[in-house]
Amino acid sequence: MKTGTVKMADRLFYFVLKENNMIAKYIKTASMSAQNKTLAGIIYLLPDALLRVVCLIPLLMLWRTLMRSGVNTGMQLSQMLSYTYVSALLSELLVISSPLTNWFYDGALISVFQRPMSIYGHVAAQTLGAAVPSLLVFSVPMALLSPVFGVSIIPDSFWFFPSLLLCISLGFAIEFLFACLFIRMVNATWLAYTLRKAVMSLFAGTIIPFAIMPWGIGSVLAYLPLGSLAGAPLALYTGLAGPEQTIALQIIWNIVLWPTAILTFRKSQERMVSHGG
Repeated sequence: MKTGTVKMADRLFYFVLKENNMIAKYIKTASMSAQNKTLAGIIYLLPDALLRVVCLIPLLMLWRTLMRSGVNTGMQLSQMLSYTYVSALLSELLVISSPLTNWFYDGALISVFQRPMSIYGHVAAQTLGAAVPSLLVFSVPMALLSPVFGVSIIPDSFWFFPSLLLCISLGFAIEFLFACLFIRMVNATWLAYTLRKAVMSLFAGTIIPFAIMPWGIGSVLAYLPLGSLAGAPLALYTGLAGPEQTIALQIIWNIVLWPTAILTFRKSQERMVSHGG
């Protein structure tokens, strides 16, 4: 009995150690990706942060001017300002943009497949790691300065946090689906990239909240996969939507799109061409 218990404990310890080693690989990859962004020094990140501030402040002023002049947007001024502000702070997480498509050209894709890691986990770790310096240089200081701009960044609902995690997960699934599109459009990938940026900006709800879109367009977009990205957690953050339907839609789209993304990406690998290196 004692020997069996010891063996079971040893197996459990080995399993935990193995799982920790697997997790450590992705943490180390994320750390290296974050460090790669700061190799030239933190100061080189400041121009991008300043540019984002310059874009954010006029947008806040625009919403204040429009809504105080009596324009009916279907949202309160405080909700609109919080929506816009938080969307800027968490832009890297609300709409995932991975380096996957760039790897098709610089030859890095070949080395990624040769590493003892899942390509899905590798893309996630490298993308999230690369977002950390921007979050530290721009998002954290701007979050602390939010009272200066008259914006409240206190979430209306705790469900914002699980919604954000589901949003990030779904974002990676959609990213792999877009990568499959790039693979098939070998000579028109720049066109596909440009269309992707435009589509994501409009249909994900990052710039224009679904609540203010005319003719009920926003209500329709909220049910689509892209509507479960930025628009879903931001709606919960500002109290524009309830958690039941929002979280349920995000879970459904994760369940539907992840198997689709994995199967489609596996089939697309036969057409994959890696340029460069």
